[in-house]
Amino acid sequence: MKADASHEQRFIADVDAFEFIAHDLERILHAMEAWLAQLSADVHANRLVCPGLKKQGALATQAAAINDVLEQSVLAWARQWHGLQPAQALADTFDDKVLLLVFGKFNAGKSSFCNLIADRFAAHGKAVEYFYLDDGHIVETPERFREGVTETTARMQGVRLAGKLVLVDTPGLHSVTPENAELTQRFTDSADGVLWLTSSTSPGQVQELDELGRELHRNKPLLPVVTRSDVYEEDEIDGEIRKFLRNKTAENRADQEADVATRAKEKLVAMGVNTGLLEAPVSVSAHLAREQQQTQAAMADAGFERLYAALIAVIEPTLAYKRRKQAEVFLHHLEENVMDALCRDVLTSIEALRSSAQEALAVIERQQEQIANAVWRHVAPALPALLDAHSSTRDMKAVLDSLSQSIVESVSREVARHFGDYIVSCAEVRFEDVNGDMDYPRLHAELVKAIRDRIVSLTARAAEQCRASIKELTERAAHLHALLRTSETDLAGLSDRLRSEFD
Repeated sequence: MKADASHEQRFIADVDAFEFIAHDLERILHAMEAWLAQLSADVHANRLVCPGLKKQGALATQAAAINDVLEQSVLAWARQWHGLQPAQALADTFDDKVLLLVFGKFNAGKSSFCNLIADRFAAHGKAVEYFYLDDGHIVETPERFREGVTETTARMQGVRLAGKLVLVDTPGLHSVTPENAELTQRFTDSADGVLWLTSSTSPGQVQELDELGRELHRNKPLLPVVTRSDVYEEDEIDGEIRKFLRNKTAENRADQEADVATRAKEKLVAMGVNTGLLEAPVSVSAHLAREQQQTQAAMADAGFERLYAALIAVIEPTLAYKRRKQAEVFLHHLEENVMDALCRDVLTSIEALRSSAQEALAVIERQQEQIANAVWRHVAPALPALLDAHSSTRDMKAVLDSLSQSIVESVSREVARHFGDYIVSCAEVRFEDVNGDMDYPRLHAELVKAIRDRIVSLTARAAEQCRASIKELTERAAHLHALLRTSETDLAGLSDRLRSEFD
């Protein structure tokens, strides 16, 4: 390659020189599979069960809902992985090519951009082959990408360049056709790198950056391209005012690119994404490059020399990603479908369960006193009549047995009414310490005190059983929470290992 070669020539030469040497990913893939197997086993072994709670109770219902999410999640993982297979099949089809996804909102000029790049490869004598995807299958076509001011296709379409580079033009990211956006997301995993196209008329929209963040979380090389970087001006020709299109000035483009970069970085910081993955934006005008016959000067004026320089810089990380892509795709599944989903659905529910448990503990404190008072009001007033009924025989055993039965029945009734969400057992009541030889006033006072002590003891024991059940549930929930956080940390370690060993 001559020293004075253009960036366009250098880029096309670099594409010709692509070498596709896959990494040996067996060990890291085995480690990821082992992580998933361990998580599945841990989730199964750490379901939230508590024998002290009745199934219909509020806390038990919350715990059951968490268990159901855990069970359904494990079942869904295999289905979700299977759902990624069309994208994996597409990636396998282009195993000996670099696949760049052209990504962006509809009307961002993606089709025009791809057609112009294809024209440039053809101008250098390189093979250009168009195709589209029909139900995941590649269909060859002689047709270029259709261009228009509105969305022109509901299908994925692509073009092979020089036999080694593929551009896949996606239906609009925020398409008016829901199927288009779904199809775009479905095949995102198949790309080795992403060209994010955003129109100069409304560059760097927040909703686009949300999707951009998803790709950057996947550590996939991404180059922002600001399209339609041109402006209409008026001039008087032969006495008439006419409008004509010209390229934006270098200053205009620099300001525009800086604005997109600044707002993109701010958004990525807010999303917790490494801003170092974001390449510097480049502004281009495909329309003016084509209108001015794609001369070298026209291409440079339209921003394409700077674009090719940026593409040259992004080639190596793109090839590095491709070499580890098999593991990256599996990692994306583990991060997004497995770990992120569990953290989103389960951890939030665990926090809600903890809050409910704290509220339940506060209620138990109040209900304990209410139960004791209700039992006291039922048992104490009947004591004089009970003593009178056995005064002639002085049968203290009958008195105490009757008191014991009355207290246990009343406590059981009130516990069932107030502590209905819990499984509570009431112990027998004994009065061995009551001396039946005392005179009536002293015996009555002694029994009043004994009754009060027994009621307080029984209600405290019932409340403690409830608290113990709550404690057991919250401890199990805390263990599950810690387990998921540990699994999340372990997966992050596998991610770091993948990207450090195979970059």
